[in-house]
Amino acid sequence: MNYKAVIFDLDGTLLDTIDDLADSMNFVLNRFQYPTHAVEKYKYFVGDGMLTLVKRALPQEVCTEETASQCLEAMREEYAQRWADKSKPYKGIPELLDALQAKGIKINILSNKPHEFTQEVVKKLLPNCNFEIIFGERKGIPKKPNPAGALEICSMLGLDPGQVLYLGDTNTDMITANAAGMQAVGVTWGFRPAEELLEHGAKVLIDSPEELLALL
Repeated sequence: MNYKAVIFDLDGTLLDTIDDLADSMNFVLNRFQYPTHAVEKYKYFVGDGMLTLVKRALPQEVCTEETASQCLEAMREEYAQRWADKSKPYKGIPELLDALQAKGIKINILSNKPHEFTQEVVKKLLPNCNFEIIFGERKGIPKKPNPAGALEICSMLGLDPGQVLYLGDTNTDMITANAAGMQAVGVTWGFRPAEELLEHGAKVLIDSPEELLALL
């Protein structure tokens, strides 16, 4: 297949953001006098949107809609202050993105991170990359694993889903890619193990960013 575009997940795929996410949520939990969590646990809390992150981090016995909403607002405020403290691109990602652009491959991002944060983070941490489309979680658009966002990107690019590689590091990403009819590529340097990616539909696994170029 002659692939024309790549859609990337953001957290755990292009950027290592786990420490800032964990630090922000733990600050909120401390503020409300709830137990905090180790950073490793956050690798399983993230990936399905910020509200889901909050609900997973809260003690289940107190996780009402009211409490979750209150903590979500606090999390947004806290993350806005510290999202760039420790987050950075994974090794080899800037070089990969440069190589893709040099080949004329259209690069895009589809994240379940709130849209405004997605835009800010990419602008700050990947400033030299000319992404065609950058989408985070937006009102009125179902979040991943619903394929709506991925198919919207395809439509905007004028491409068939089969012409698009989709890279991600979680089960949510693999389900999204398959539901959209795209080639699902699992990355093993992110937040989840290879077994999870294969179980949920990864067609290919790559262990380093440069391996993606071989698929093109």
